[in-house]
Amino acid sequence: MRTWGGDGREASRSVRLGAVCAGAAVLGLLAACSNTSDAATSSGGGKVIKVVAAENFWGSIATQLGGSHVQVLSVVSDPNADPHDYESSASDARAVAEADYVIENGVGYDAWCDKLLSASPNSSRHVYNVGDTVGKKDGDNPHLWYNPDYVVAAENHIEADLKATDPADADYFTAQRTATDKAFAPMRARLAEIKKVDAGKTVASTESIFVYLANYLGLNLISPPEFMEAVAEGNDPPAASVAAFQQQLSGGTVQTLVYNEQTATAVTSSLKQLATSKNIPVIGVTETIQPADTPFQDWFNSELLDLQNALNPSLTQ
Repeated sequence: MRTWGGDGREASRSVRLGAVCAGAAVLGLLAACSNTSDAATSSGGGKVIKVVAAENFWGSIATQLGGSHVQVLSVVSDPNADPHDYESSASDARAVAEADYVIENGVGYDAWCDKLLSASPNSSRHVYNVGDTVGKKDGDNPHLWYNPDYVVAAENHIEADLKATDPADADYFTAQRTATDKAFAPMRARLAEIKKVDAGKTVASTESIFVYLANYLGLNLISPPEFMEAVAEGNDPPAASVAAFQQQLSGGTVQTLVYNEQTATAVTSSLKQLATSKNIPVIGVTETIQPADTPFQDWFNSELLDLQNALNPSLTQ
């Protein structure tokens, strides 16, 4: 038996991600904002835009699109925390106050960022709310970065914002976008392959984090919506939805269970154990990039590879 990825990626996720550590140099710009509000300059003499990203998935994209002309601080990146419950700090407030550009997910996911923005009005600071630009509002599914179409929309918007903030370096940002698209190509090829080969296969998820991606790939996501939404909001799922979920896992139709590792509860853990007992492959996903210094596309592609292998357990060379 082999796993997908004819280039030898049969190792565990941790090993695969370790192999991309060289790409972490791209993210070496992640650092705390300076204590001064003076504009920074790059080694080439151009302006360096001070960027605060509420979460590290948007921060990674901004870092790659901005290259040496951005200094990015990603606020939420802790692998052991539920980003929904994040509480901002004084250093976060200072960084937002001094930023040239702030990127927030929106859709109620990072309301703490809105509070910090309101507390430090700045007419020259540009703010990009991803949810607003893709037509999502509070109460909608906030896991926008799991929708590949929304990721492209975010790339387009961030690129345009960087050019508007620093017009003199527009050509540089165009070149960075070209390089970023090239880096994203393997991930997008895998998305296309899964959509072609696995569309229609039945999957379940412990949380709404997987809904956008399942829909994009054409997978048949059958887990009770009220269960996934309750877990995402930190609430106890209705008893009827728990029973229905258990029945789905016991019924022999679910081919893969997607498990959000950052919103694990006693109930979701019991469902994970049930799936394992029924020989249903379980793949873990995370809300923030893990490891934190991994480029967005490598983290996401690793999760896609896990999904692809789970949906095709008997694939042989």
